[in-house]
Amino acid sequence: MRPATRSRGPVFLISVYYGALLAFAWYARSRPEWTPLLPFGGIDELAASGADSFEVVTSAVEAGIMAGFDAKRLAIAMLGAALLMVPVSWVYFITTRTKRVDQSFVQTILILPILVAGIAVIVANSLALAFSLAGIFAAVRFRFTLEDPAHTLYIFLAIVVGLGAGVGALGVSIVTSMAFVYVTLLLWVMEYGADLKTPLFGFLTGRDSRDEGL
Repeated sequence: MRPATRSRGPVFLISVYYGALLAFAWYARSRPEWTPLLPFGGIDELAASGADSFEVVTSAVEAGIMAGFDAKRLAIAMLGAALLMVPVSWVYFITTRTKRVDQSFVQTILILPILVAGIAVIVANSLALAFSLAGIFAAVRFRFTLEDPAHTLYIFLAIVVGLGAGVGALGVSIVTSMAFVYVTLLLWVMEYGADLKTPLFGFLTGRDSRDEGL
């Protein structure tokens, strides 16, 4: 069965999942009493601040973004980050080329954004803490190795989602997660790069179906 046929059910399920998350986020933002607890907003003000130089201390804009980031808001941000990685794990199950799924890797991409969100809050207002934390991680010898180079993209995505949640810009995490999921599924359905004998790749590479050894 071709990927295009197998993908219809998963794409529908993933779309329903994202739709439910977006609907709940819209409903929560429409409730004024919930607004202080939601890790949304702030990214527009940060982009418009015009900061083009390195600052040792936290700027007024960044301080406004992180203000009120208490335990409840952080817990919601961490939960949101984890929920956004669930469909990403489904995409891994769907598109993986190996017969055996790496359970530790799947669990890593689900838990990593939670840790990154907590780290982002810890180091947000302290440059010294940021450098200290970097030194600690550099001194740790990680024994977890990625079997597939493509898995690095999942790790980067988990970090981006966690950072977005940790700085109160969960909207960026949502868009990034959705873009990754749908683009990955699209490339998988198209089997992009799997056959260099197609007219497009034949034109790009100068090869055709008569070439041997491809």
